[in-house]
Amino acid sequence: MIVKTPEELAILREGGRRLARHVRILSEMVKPGVTGILLENKAREMVSMDGDILAFKDYGKPPFPSGLCFSVNDVIVHCPASEQDQPIEEGDVVCLDFGIQHKGLFTDHAVTVIAGTPKNKDDERLVRGTFAALKLGIDQAKVGNTTGDIGYAVERYAKEQGFGFPRNLSGHGVGRKVHEEPHVPNFGAPGSGEKLVENLVIAIEPMFTLGSGDLKVDKDGHSYRTKDGSRTAHTEHTVIVTANGPEILTKE
Repeated sequence: MIVKTPEELAILREGGRRLARHVRILSEMVKPGVTGILLENKAREMVSMDGDILAFKDYGKPPFPSGLCFSVNDVIVHCPASEQDQPIEEGDVVCLDFGIQHKGLFTDHAVTVIAGTPKNKDDERLVRGTFAALKLGIDQAKVGNTTGDIGYAVERYAKEQGFGFPRNLSGHGVGRKVHEEPHVPNFGAPGSGEKLVENLVIAIEPMFTLGSGDLKVDKDGHSYRTKDGSRTAHTEHTVIVTANGPEILTKE
């Protein structure tokens, strides 16, 4: 678990503001007819203009080929935008997950939006619910609480609303690396897991489905898709655990 210095927190605050702006602009571009490749190119352009670095490009094994994750409908995370030339359709549920490296430090942010007119009320409820769960999880990011407290808040909401949620994907520490300790699951028991300490920086990221939540990996080796074909949604903020409560970094 890596606790950040005041100097690092100042850099992360600026990086978070920049990332929030990028994600807002990209989300406003999500309309029928737009492709993942177009969004990827815009993401690269914005980051380059700021003098920052794409966090996800070439990350991991196998290396991730894209700077932006562009996951549509039954794909919940990690679909490379740079490989998606199929236009968005009316009513598609689109998740944009993006990260940047600003002055050597990383922030991570995701939103889910519906392109054009929603196909049904369940899709709208799913997207709204994932944002609501994110707020509930963030509310638990307090000194002295645990990762289990965050996970329990998210899981309880998912069960109340009848949403599925994957157990093999989680939030995480972030800052000096894209992924750091601790893991921040979207399920858990109160008081379980790692203790949250002052100036810990974590990415909290609920992921819900309209089905069971069981996933499979696509043949691209990156994209996680629901086994039952159900729609998905994913939201994420990078947060500092402070003595005065949680501070969201990824907002303008």
